[in-house]
Amino acid sequence: MIVSSTEVQNNFGKYLMLAAKEEIIITRNGIEFARLQSMEGKLEPILQESIVKETAEPYHFKGRKASYEEFLELTRDDEVNRYEYIDGKIYLLASPTTRHQYAVTEMLVSFHQWFRGEKCTPFVAPFDIHLKRPNFDDPSVVQPDLMVICNLDNHLDERDYYTGVPSLVAEVLSRSTQSNDLVKKLDLYMTTGVNEYWIVNPFNKAVTIYGFKNNEVNNIKTYKHSETALSFLFEGLSVELERIFRP
Repeated sequence: MIVSSTEVQNNFGKYLMLAAKEEIIITRNGIEFARLQSMEGKLEPILQESIVKETAEPYHFKGRKASYEEFLELTRDDEVNRYEYIDGKIYLLASPTTRHQYAVTEMLVSFHQWFRGEKCTPFVAPFDIHLKRPNFDDPSVVQPDLMVICNLDNHLDERDYYTGVPSLVAEVLSRSTQSNDLVKKLDLYMTTGVNEYWIVNPFNKAVTIYGFKNNEVNNIKTYKHSETALSFLFEGLSVELERIFRP
């Protein structure tokens, strides 16, 4: 199947699922520049770095790969900047925009109200999450915009830092981070035990929810405009899109 990069950007989840059945050829200005395909029964995007390269600026980063120990040393005493460490590379996160924070705040309110009195607790960034891929020596360290943790008491170290895996993670797209959120983090969350991933797009006012099972995409649904996003994992958890996107 051959589709334009604009079409893939607007319907990434749809084409990720289709890639399990056939190779997706992505074009820009009529020229083939990327592929999305399934490898050995597992969905993996095969890209020239990013499907959304034409509209997404890269992460602000240190410009080199680093060991996990180097990442910890860099971030240990830095209380100003926010960093992530994904597959051996350090990223310095840019300051979020107003519409980004508006969406995060409104989602947190909805999540907090729904989970009140339940065993699970919603948290927001900055909050380091260490995720270990199978067959990787070092973990990746990310700061999801919003997450739901259901095993908090059993996964706190002696310094009161969380060491487990969230049940649900949400990322609100930014121009500087959307390529990682759509591709790298999708694969990272899928393969490290996260059960559900929400991608919140304030540019086209849509929410795509992925359900994961056995390190694969099990469910996917995109909500737009005035619809209400519904969780696969937590029956009854919902968010009205008109509330989370700034007018």
